[in-house]
Amino acid sequence: MCESGHTFNSLEEAMMRRAIQLSAEKMASGFGGPFGAVVVKDGAVISEGFNQVTSTNDPTAHAEVDAIRKACQKLETFDLSGCEIYTSCEPCPMCLSAIYWARLDKIYYANSRNDAADIGFDDEMLYREVLKPVDQRIIPTLRLLADEAIKPFEAWKNKADKVSY
Repeated sequence: MCESGHTFNSLEEAMMRRAIQLSAEKMASGFGGPFGAVVVKDGAVISEGFNQVTSTNDPTAHAEVDAIRKACQKLETFDLSGCEIYTSCEPCPMCLSAIYWARLDKIYYANSRNDAADIGFDDEMLYREVLKPVDQRIIPTLRLLADEAIKPFEAWKNKADKVSY
């Protein structure tokens, strides 16, 4: 049982064990940090992902993003409604955003963000940065050519055959 009072069934536990196994195996194989994720729909594994940041030199190659990309390719959609994600660690701000953009129904996680911080993956700064006004963030962020950039936005707003997401 978790803090919210939810009692987990054997399928949920099996999916989480697979995410944990991926985190251990792929980290030991040198792909990246100890993070794994599994996307599930109707009790079946749709995709598996694992951290590949250091092996691909891609800071966005987190387990959840990898699993989401593969699930979208397999299901041929950007909308993963009806799916759940099992991840070996509480998603970082980037992964959490990707999960919301993909419209996954539920997130299961094992290690907490505090557990991740204890081994050197401290995302707390990112959580704080997102809440700050743009002009107070650590990385200088400056607006440029807004009057030109608004034109494609206006075209999108009026586009009759757009696919909303």
